Amino acid sequence: MIRKVDSNEYIDAMLSAMRAGTDKICAFYEHRIGLVCTDPKLMLMPWDDHLVHRGDGVFESMKFVDGKLYQLEPHLRRMKRSARTISLEPPCSWDELGNIILEVAGASGVDSGMVRVLLGRGPGGFGISPYECPVPSLYIVVYKHEPKPESWYEKGVTAFRSKVPAKQPYLATIKSIDYLPNVMMKINAKEEGFDVPFCFDNLSFLAEGATENVCIVSPDGNLYTPKFTNSLAGTTIARALQLIEDEIEVDFRAISEEDILLAKEVIICGTSIDAVGVVRYNKKPIHDVRPGPICKRMRELLQKDLEETGTPIIKS
Repeated sequence: MIRKVDSNEYIDAMLSAMRAGTDKICAFYEHRIGLVCTDPKLMLMPWDDHLVHRGDGVFESMKFVDGKLYQLEPHLRRMKRSARTISLEPPCSWDELGNIILEVAGASGVDSGMVRVLLGRGPGGFGISPYECPVPSLYIVVYKHEPKPESWYEKGVTAFRSKVPAKQPYLATIKSIDYLPNVMMKINAKEEGFDVPFCFDNLSFLAEGATENVCIVSPDGNLYTPKFTNSLAGTTIARALQLIEDEIEVDFRAISEEDILLAKEVIICGTSIDAVGVVRYNKKPIHDVRPGPICKRMRELLQKDLEETGTPIIKS
């Protein structure tokens, strides 16, 4: 028989239960409580939050390095677009949300890390209707981030065509909590022995990676990336293209598997990695099987941009 206990005994048992990943948590915040805490055992979420059991919510991931948070405003703009697409507003103003993010990062006790912001429909029941949730939920967590070593960037990564198709356009452009297709892509990559999965639309044109955007340097030296139709508009690739557009011709266009294999460079961009080169695709070599100069330049520009434009976190 499972014992029925009082709240004190239940809380003691809950806090003593084994849980992976707590060593990486630096600080967290829940708007319903309005406090920052650094004990990961208390990082808990209501089961009846529709964010949990319906995937009804949106999120953003940001990084800060040496006390500077990168691209806060672009991340908040994208979160606002995603939230309003599903008729969701935060439980505070968007300006206040930005300040809370900086404060939670500042309270973490670390100068560099990642920030995950979760905006959900909120607690209220286990139905599907969003109208049973009176107040939206907001969760912010700061966790440790161990940057990849330089040897990883120098070696590059392998990619392949995932059996998981690109999301439908109306879903692909929302940074939704529901990342199940992305998860399946990662599983597919692990099973097939590749680092990065690429998904394609119904016309067999490249969409995106599981958590990265993709661009290529064509044989004639232009930089191309897919239109953000069946893919999420990445803040990192958008900024990288802005920073490098004075040095190379940049454009959006449909990219086929043949284009990938003929490219001088294939580059993936993401918040945590900046830019890294793909050296093999479907086990076939990309150009000289080494990350190229455009990839290296993009990463260099992104790192410099963070130093010059990053928003200082607010230390308590």
